[in-house]
Amino acid sequence: MTDIILRQTAPAGPAPATADVRRRRLVGLCVLIAALALAVVASLAVGARALSPSEVWHGLFAAPDPDQRRNEVRLIVQTVRLPRTVLAIVAGIALGVGGALIQGYTRNPIADTGLVGVNAGASFAVATAIAVFGFAEPTQYVWFAVAGAGVAGAVVFGLASIGRGAGNPLTLALAGQGVTVFLAAMTTAVSLSDKAAMDALRFWNAGSVAGVGFDVIGPVAGLVALGLVAALATLPALNLLGLGDDVARGLGVNIVRTRVTGIVAVTVLAGAATAACGPIAFLGLMVAHVARYLTGPDYRLLVPYAGLLGALVLLLCDIVGRVVVRPGELDAGVLVALLGAPSFAVLVWRGRIKGL
Repeated sequence: MTDIILRQTAPAGPAPATADVRRRRLVGLCVLIAALALAVVASLAVGARALSPSEVWHGLFAAPDPDQRRNEVRLIVQTVRLPRTVLAIVAGIALGVGGALIQGYTRNPIADTGLVGVNAGASFAVATAIAVFGFAEPTQYVWFAVAGAGVAGAVVFGLASIGRGAGNPLTLALAGQGVTVFLAAMTTAVSLSDKAAMDALRFWNAGSVAGVGFDVIGPVAGLVALGLVAALATLPALNLLGLGDDVARGLGVNIVRTRVTGIVAVTVLAGAATAACGPIAFLGLMVAHVARYLTGPDYRLLVPYAGLLGALVLLLCDIVGRVVVRPGELDAGVLVALLGAPSFAVLVWRGRIKGL
């Protein structure tokens, strides 16, 4: 029944998909999955020491070996490249889906996950953890970042849910900007008073998928999975919200409950990814528009596309960052920003940025 309503009341955009269009979009989804699989192989093989496909295969499944060279390959693959590959995929999916959702729920084409204060909350929590508790390792302060992102998101949504503009996308954007500016000032004050906090924040703020082990990636992936379940459950209602609040309410959508669920999902997704990698600008914003260009306005297709594109772009940027400044590395967050800014300008120039 919901599917019939969605097709009869499709948001502004292309006409209801024909069987041929649907087939092409599903083929596109398969192509993205295949490209991501190839990028995973490249991520395991490329680095300061290049590995052949057979060495990658051996490194993935081998046990400790008395042969020093074979054991080095195993250590490189299992303890260095596999964790950063998995983290790039998890964080890319989270930020891609979060970017698509926040634009849909706020009906703001230039919104990203930082709009709900996630990045600012995580940064302030990391600075506080280092300056007050002396934590210096990512495994220690990453949970402060998760908590900080969640608290900041709750405060932003709480402020946006009171008064005459409750639930209004503009109110949410204003609350988000206010909390972000306040927390940024507090973070600067804390980091200026503690050199260790400033040094750690300098590394964390660059946005990197390196140096984090499975002891952190596992729980972060669990949070991202919870966020994805909540996000997917709201997609039919999100399509109806695109018709306008009055029409959606007339079709039986609980506007406030749907937006609360959606924003909570965005906060969990972006908070978990940001805690593990640091803030990565432009990724969610960029891939959401590319996904919308490829699929049209139906969020049931747009969100999977955005998630896969986010994982693919972040993984490719991490791979490129390992080879462009050898023998050093360039953080993936820097390359995403370098790629995202001109891509966003091209989208604007070609008129792809439209009201949602």
